[in-house]
Amino acid sequence: MEYKIIASIKKTPQGKQAEEILSKCVHCGMCNATCPTYQLLGDELDGPRGRIYQIKQVLEGATPTRTMQLHLDRCLTCLSCETTCPSGVKYGKLAEIGKQLIDDSLQRPLHEKLFRKILRIILPYPNRLGPLVRMGQICRPVLPAFLKNKIPEFQNKLRWPETKHTRTMLVLNGCAQPVMSPNINMATANVLDKLGISLLSISNSGCCGAVSQHLGAEHEAKKFMRANIDAWWPYIENGAEAIVITASGCGTVLKDYGQLLADDPDYSQKASIIATLSQDISEILSTEDMSRLHTPNEKPTLAFQSPCSLQHSQQLSGVVEKILTDFGYRLTTVKDAHLCCGSAGTYSLLQSNISNQLKVNKLKTLEEEQPELIATANIGCLHHLQSGTDIPVQHWIEIIDRM
Repeated sequence: MEYKIIASIKKTPQGKQAEEILSKCVHCGMCNATCPTYQLLGDELDGPRGRIYQIKQVLEGATPTRTMQLHLDRCLTCLSCETTCPSGVKYGKLAEIGKQLIDDSLQRPLHEKLFRKILRIILPYPNRLGPLVRMGQICRPVLPAFLKNKIPEFQNKLRWPETKHTRTMLVLNGCAQPVMSPNINMATANVLDKLGISLLSISNSGCCGAVSQHLGAEHEAKKFMRANIDAWWPYIENGAEAIVITASGCGTVLKDYGQLLADDPDYSQKASIIATLSQDISEILSTEDMSRLHTPNEKPTLAFQSPCSLQHSQQLSGVVEKILTDFGYRLTTVKDAHLCCGSAGTYSLLQSNISNQLKVNKLKTLEEEQPELIATANIGCLHHLQSGTDIPVQHWIEIIDRM
């Protein structure tokens, strides 16, 4: 692709990175074939190729417009286009750069700024989000259906195993997950306990930084990252083998800590180590001797929804499916499994119309062979999908824990 990035941007780290990415794009258009928003809207500007053109214009000195901002806002950052691209274009990083450049020079409408600020001051903090969710759960029986479906039901919490093993791992506590589905991490601790591994939940760790990162608050995101590193570091020095991730969306960010904090002299080295130690629970279990886990005779038929953050960002397509089939679960065939369900972090709140249509489409394919359960690997996908179906949606590790 021909481009001429203006000098004021070209000399910055973002400009150099953008130039490297643009140099690989040949505008073949294969990315549009797997882009959920392009498939849904049919607008070139709502596909990766069109968005790259718009970002290129800004890099070349064009004045950012509200239209550009809207088209980039509609991007799910699902990275299905990266999986498809034959040239290896890192579209997700380019989109991040483009969004930041536009947001830095173009004021959003007041209602958008306010809503994004509210999300940033509530979602990453369980002690703020929790009371709101509990209030919704109390009022759930009398709420209209469209609200009731968005509020998780009460869960009887499992007990964290008390056995102490020689092998230890840390778990990412996260922010929304311990409020919405606290049993996911507890189920993970139970499974690892049966395998002779103690899973430690460190109280002063929390949000991975994804919420702030997705909403353009980079400095805020890095504060969460540094706080997690500080919380985990003494345990890593004492021999913790891994940081276990049970929300694949968070895994995408954790595995990028090294790059995100590369310019921080105090944290860059530690961040790189954290990124190396961070593993999705499926990666952990795929290397362990699973014969110690009891297998029940009767197993429900499952439809597995592979989150974009698992299959496209972390490139772990097929890992969970193999674990489940090895245990004897029958997995249904899911058409267009590469397409996003519409959750995408805060996307379901910011782009609700597109998000809901993608959810309807995804549930249609998941329900086609009438599974008894829908399994997933990400908290956002779980509750997004559950709001549109009567079939129970669970994290796959909870299903394994019942064995």
